Amino acid sequence: MEFKKLSILMPMYNEEIYAAANILETDEYFKNLNISYEIIVVDDGSVDLTYNKVISVKKEHIRIYKLSINQGKGQALKEAFKQSSGDLIMFLDGDLDIKPEQFQILFEIMKKENADVVIGSKRHPQSILHYPLKRKILSIGYFFIVKILFGLPIHDTQTGIKIFKREVLEKIFHKVLIKRYAFDLELLILAHHYGFKIAESPVVVDYKGKFGHITLKTIFQIFWDTMAIFYRLYILKYYDKR
Repeated sequence: MEFKKLSILMPMYNEEIYAAANILETDEYFKNLNISYEIIVVDDGSVDLTYNKVISVKKEHIRIYKLSINQGKGQALKEAFKQSSGDLIMFLDGDLDIKPEQFQILFEIMKKENADVVIGSKRHPQSILHYPLKRKILSIGYFFIVKILFGLPIHDTQTGIKIFKREVLEKIFHKVLIKRYAFDLELLILAHHYGFKIAESPVVVDYKGKFGHITLKTIFQIFWDTMAIFYRLYILKYYDKR
């Protein structure tokens, strides 16, 4: 497959130290690919100087937006998608724990497998993880919960790099209700539910540990959001409605 334009959606929250550098690193990489692209950055209501830093690198193909209050990565990505025009969409976490050059392997897998969605997977046997043990254990536990509840034929939902054909997000994004922790899960369940093909890619994750402290409240919220998806999918049949 070929594409006319790539839209890179970069949500950020409290990234004042590396925000501008991460955008410039991403821009430099895609500029060297010699493709048509745009970078859309959404500051998810940061309480530090992130917005002041990123606004300094604004260019014609780099657009910067700010949510007035923190709403979650899912909402930031929704807002970014509304502003995008590419026929291929990439999600890339603004902290660059996963580097932008990993786009190429995801795109090669998309072409090879004729997939509609390709996600980075920390559980892929070829992935390289510089990742805390606690995070690995939580990730494995969540995988098994998701497998039992939904039977989703993938091994990871939360990794911060994904690519989509635009028609996938146009079909499903407006039905995604979760804004925070289980946003990725709801999005991928919807893609699978509507018959889109999802493939997985190995990733290299260099975890910087900025949000390393996971509280019981966070774990409860993830579980609550996950059960809400189960309820909407199997009880309410919400996703089958227009």
